Amino acid sequence: MIKNNLPKIRKHNAKRLGRGYGSGKGGHTSGRGQKGQKARSHIGVLFEGVKMKKSLIKRLPFRRGKNKFKARPSPIVVNLEVLNLLKSGSKVNVETLVLAGIVQKADAETFGVKILGGGELKNKLTVELPISKSAAKKVEKAGGTVSKA
Repeated sequence: MIKNNLPKIRKHNAKRLGRGYGSGKGGHTSGRGQKGQKARSHIGVLFEGVKMKKSLIKRLPFRRGKNKFKARPSPIVVNLEVLNLLKSGSKVNVETLVLAGIVQKADAETFGVKILGGGELKNKLTVELPISKSAAKKVEKAGGTVSKA
């Protein structure tokens, strides 16, 4: 057995501040320096330190409710010109888009998919996804149908 290849089994915990002189970080200022804001209580998460600058919260658009700071996920956008990769007469849903390699399965299930009217459509398709008005007109013009799923 070689001593320098032994596995390390002792885990050294971090010193806890202000727990008495015996802890190694206790007594008078307990590793917080002398005076000032950081030496006293904690600083709020939203504190930015300058009065003149408008705070981040004030700069964000106003939203009501519990989840007002959580970002709303927007759906994955697929333009009509990309749907020309699909065969004529096929259905357009998440499964066919994943099989064609247009979207990734995990992202499509998380965020959803919406079809927008960018480009021209040449194939007859049956769309079973959320779709914009201009895209729906172009699908019907190409001979396809839009089913509200």
